[in-house]
Amino acid sequence: MQHEIQLESVGPKGEAMAGAIASCVHCGFCLPTCPTYLTMGEEENSPRGRIVLMKEVLEGGLTVEQASSPIDNCLGCQACVSACPSGVEYGDLITAYRAYAEPRRSRPLAERAQRGLIGATLPRPRRFRFATRMGMLARPLARLAPTRLRPMLGLLPTNLPRARPLPALTPAEGPRRARVALLAGCAQQVLAPEIGWATARVLARNGVEVIVPGGQGCCGALAMHGGRERAARRFARRTIAAFAGDFDAIVTNAAGCGSGMREYPLLLAGEPDEAEAQAFAGRVVDVSAFLDDLGFLPPPATQPLRIAYHDACHLSHAQRVREAPRRLLAAAGHEVVTPDEAEICCGSAGTYNLERPETAAELGRRKAERLLATEPDLIAAGNIGCLTQIRTHLAPSPGVETLHTVEILDRAYGGSRPLAPSG
Repeated sequence: MQHEIQLESVGPKGEAMAGAIASCVHCGFCLPTCPTYLTMGEEENSPRGRIVLMKEVLEGGLTVEQASSPIDNCLGCQACVSACPSGVEYGDLITAYRAYAEPRRSRPLAERAQRGLIGATLPRPRRFRFATRMGMLARPLARLAPTRLRPMLGLLPTNLPRARPLPALTPAEGPRRARVALLAGCAQQVLAPEIGWATARVLARNGVEVIVPGGQGCCGALAMHGGRERAARRFARRTIAAFAGDFDAIVTNAAGCGSGMREYPLLLAGEPDEAEAQAFAGRVVDVSAFLDDLGFLPPPATQPLRIAYHDACHLSHAQRVREAPRRLLAAAGHEVVTPDEAEICCGSAGTYNLERPETAAELGRRKAERLLATEPDLIAAGNIGCLTQIRTHLAPSPGVETLHTVEILDRAYGGSRPLAPSG
């Protein structure tokens, strides 16, 4: 009965974790899709290897510390979920396990400081904007910075867009077909505010009234996927309260955020507001899936472009949204191509490219090479982390513009700037 006792100590998530562990038959179908198995070639750095390690920890055969390195190496991309013939919910398992393990382990001081800095800045746009500006000034002295800060400086943009808060209301154009609430996001507001504006404009052109609720903040996805459960619950409850209202859907344009918000029932399992979290999660939808389901109104004919579409992991694997973005781009008159190894993560994975920069950089270079091999006019993706990562690793190559799917659609409608090939 030791197995049951250890799982019970996890709390309400124990049943979901036990189910995921028991479902794995160790067939190996996940191995070719796992980015760390691909780059490291070690069983312990594969999904089935990590499942064995987590099982051993929960049964008391290993300590959290003994299993920490391979599990920290996991990007949480959930490519293994798409590949698994047995339906193992690895995403639920790794998220719940990290919440269990984090308070039971001791991290080195430098690592704690880095995680603390990330947690204090990224979810808060004003702080993140200030930190980004300071980092841009310090970048020429990057070699003098502490080792763990150098990757953060390397990923900063060369120019920071001006702050452009989204309007509280964007009216529908023509007859109103739907009314939605839009998540503004955190880092995206600082690094690429145009994505939010493009989202509102494209939705409006499709007859959708867009509300940006006040009082919203970080959705908590970064904290949740990093094992910081207390902070994640605080962010989740604030988000649920902010989005209370009569909406047809809660729309996101960042794959990681949408995935995290759909995981609120797991995060708040056993809590008094679990049912509320369940109802909330059921209304969360990515903008591409929402437009596809609504019935996309194609823009006027534009110059057809060859667009390489990158599948953001938390859109493709976690939310199972793969064809909708491609259909939207094709409906706008473009040729959509898929690169080799489309299922492999680009290495962004929330804050992974900050905490595991070597592996992330290897995956980023690999992804950039596969995308460029399609000879695209543009590259499209549905997540700010992926866009930042891909742009960083495209930098040494001839310029190919990388845009969010809704930015391409917005330009096709005649939005902020014309749509044309890069070069």
